[in-house]
Amino acid sequence: MATAQCACGALRLMLNEPPRLTALCHCFACQRRTGAPFSANAFYSIDCVEISGVSTEYIRTAESGREVRMHFCPSCGSTLYWKADASPSWIGVAVGSFADPNFAPPAMSVFEQSKHKWVQLDETVEQFQGLPMGQQESARGG
Repeated sequence: MATAQCACGALRLMLNEPPRLTALCHCFACQRRTGAPFSANAFYSIDCVEISGVSTEYIRTAESGREVRMHFCPSCGSTLYWKADASPSWIGVAVGSFADPNFAPPAMSVFEQSKHKWVQLDETVEQFQGLPMGQQESARGG
């Protein structure tokens, strides 16, 4: 079982299975959400997640026109998780919220069309200029 939490610990997720996908996203929405040049995201089946604490929800419209619901701690402001209308059976979780340097490495990197030029990834990470075919908006990390 893994635990993700916000900076102050008031909002937590308990996950009872490993992530189905770990990915980096370089889209501008993720850059703005994280304040970093990309987001690191872990995706889980919604059925394996137990949420404790109160979150505030911010809804944004994705490029697809569907909504992405980002949940952050109202006390410390950490964005902990998100749900995309395009993938209702999945939940995205910020990898940094696990504070685990041994967390599963990313399998893919998406929206590299807006990747910062100085970000270098090794050849084991599958790289896409946008979203790969068959992936939903949930792969955008929020």
